[in-house]
Amino acid sequence: MSEQGEKLSYNRWIDWDGISMVWHRDLVRFMRQRTRMYGGVFRSVIWLFAFGFGLRRSFVSVEGYDYMQFVFPGIIAMSIIFSAVQSAISIVRDREFGFLKEILVAPVPRASIVIGKALGGATTSTFQGAILLLLAPVAGVHISLFAAFLSLLAMFLTALCLSSLGILIAARLADFESFGSLQNFITMPMFLLSGAMFPVVNLPVWFHYIILANPLSYGVDIIRGTLIGLHNYSYYIDCGVLIIYTFMMLSCAVFLFEREG
Repeated sequence: MSEQGEKLSYNRWIDWDGISMVWHRDLVRFMRQRTRMYGGVFRSVIWLFAFGFGLRRSFVSVEGYDYMQFVFPGIIAMSIIFSAVQSAISIVRDREFGFLKEILVAPVPRASIVIGKALGGATTSTFQGAILLLLAPVAGVHISLFAAFLSLLAMFLTALCLSSLGILIAARLADFESFGSLQNFITMPMFLLSGAMFPVVNLPVWFHYIILANPLSYGVDIIRGTLIGLHNYSYYIDCGVLIIYTFMMLSCAVFLFEREG
């Protein structure tokens, strides 16, 4: 195959201009919807103080960490999962008002549209997680600048995986009500069964398998590891599983968009 033919074949799947356009559009929309950001951060703060102070005395410390320190990374993961999945509702909105059809008929590969949406959702969700990092001293978590940088990378990888899940959910939905119901049906069990709120040790075998199959478990693990040094799996396993889940869900989403008119 000639060099020009290889370039055309590559551009059939990846268009960086298309990716950046969709990515930038989601960022602009997020900055204009301040209530969405404030609501997500405020909800996480409420959960942090309600659970952190409420269960602090009844929680047995894990390797020297009290409950406030333990749950702080889990609250950040909670903010990320709800924000990342919720970001895909823009697909439903665009489909309802016709903008999505205009994008789909444009000479932009469907994969580029999906990747751009995933990057947009991951960026906005990571931004909300970064705001919560400011509460680390309140939770008794003291981190260095390098640890904060690593935690941001962990948040972005987790958010990318979960925004891919949101895109997959929204790929075939045509109304907001269906998206909201399906989102809550999926995200709440994922959060509660991820180890974000309690240690995943000394659990029944069947319950442990459910946690292992949950992609958010690895997101919580890597965020907690970068923030307080407590994790159940190696960073390689956490990153590997999140990347595999991201690739699988993005591939399924691209397939569904390819079938759309």
